[in-house]
Amino acid sequence: MSYNVKYLQIYLFFLCTIAFFSCKTSNRPDVSHIKLDIKIQRFDQDLYQGKNKDVQQTDALLQKKYGYFYDDFVRRMVGSPDMKGPEVLNILYKDQAYTDLSQEVDSVFPNLKATEKELTQAFKHIKYYYPKVKVPRFVGFLSGFSYQVLLGDDYMGIGLDMFLGKNSKFYGALIESIPLYQSRRFEPAYIVPRVTEVFAHEELFKERDNDQNLLAKMIYNGKILYFMDQVLPETTPDSVKIGYTTQQMNWSKQYEGNVWGYLLENNLLFESDYQKIQVYVNDGPFTPGLGEKRSAAPKLGVWIGWQIVKKYMAENPELTLQQLMAEPDPQKILSKSKYKPKENQ
Repeated sequence: MSYNVKYLQIYLFFLCTIAFFSCKTSNRPDVSHIKLDIKIQRFDQDLYQGKNKDVQQTDALLQKKYGYFYDDFVRRMVGSPDMKGPEVLNILYKDQAYTDLSQEVDSVFPNLKATEKELTQAFKHIKYYYPKVKVPRFVGFLSGFSYQVLLGDDYMGIGLDMFLGKNSKFYGALIESIPLYQSRRFEPAYIVPRVTEVFAHEELFKERDNDQNLLAKMIYNGKILYFMDQVLPETTPDSVKIGYTTQQMNWSKQYEGNVWGYLLENNLLFESDYQKIQVYVNDGPFTPGLGEKRSAAPKLGVWIGWQIVKKYMAENPELTLQQLMAEPDPQKILSKSKYKPKENQ
C-alpha cells in the first residue's frame, strides 16, 4: 500500500469519526421545515428620521406603522398617559441627548441581521416544541435606559440603548441608577438570550401564584434556563444565559455542593418569607452570606435550580421538554433528580 493511499484512508477515517461524534453529541431537532424569517422593525431609525419634518405627519406615520407599540412608547415608556404623540416627539427632537443616543445606537447597530438570524433560529426551536405559539413582531427602539426587553400586546420591544457594549460612555454616566454589575451585561450578545428569557417567563411559562417557597422558585427559574438551553444557539455560553462573569461561573461550579449544603442546613428550601429568600433568586453583585469578600455569585438559588433540572432530565431521559415545563411539583423534580453535589473541602 502506498503512503498516499494509507494517509488518505486515515484522513477519511478521522473525517467519518468526527462526523459520527458530531451527530451523536448534538441532540437538536431539525427545524429546517419550519417557515419563519424574523425581522426587527427599526422604530429608533424611523423616529429619528422624523426630526426636522412635520411633527403631525411623523406622528401619523408612526401610529399607522407601529400601532400598539407607538401608543405604549408615547404613554408609558417616555411620556405619560395624558400626553399626545406630537407633544412627546417635540420634546425628544429638541433634546440633544436624544440625538446623541440615536447616533450612538445607529453606529453600534447599523443593521440587525445577525440578531435576526439568531432570533429566527431560537423561535424556530420554540415553534418546534410549541407549534401553536404566536411569534410576536419585534421592534428595536430607544428606551431611555429603562427597558432591555419589553413584551406588549402584539410585539416584543428591544431597547437597543441597553445593549451598546459595557464600555459605552453612556453607562458610565448613569452609574448611580444602573450599577456596573448590570451594565457589564449590556452587550449585543445578550439580546437573543434576554428576548428568549422574557418570552419564556411572560408568555409561555408564567410563574404560579402558589410557587412561594425557595425550592419552587429555584425549580421554576431552573426550568426556564433549561428551556433556554434547548432553544438558543448551541454556541450561547451558559454565563450569558444566567448573566454571570467567568469568575462567577467558576465559583458556582467549585462551590455548588457547599451552597446546596448551606441551603439544607439552614432549612431554606421550604422557606416562603420573601425577605429571607429573595437574595437567592434576585439579581445583584453577589449573594450575601456566602463566600469570602463578596466573592459568591449572585442568585445562587437560580443556579442550583438549573443544576437540579439538568440532573432531573439526565436521570429521566424518557421525559420531553414539554413534560418538564408542565410538571407542577418542584419536590418531585428534586426527588427524581437524585441531586447530591459534593462539597468542596
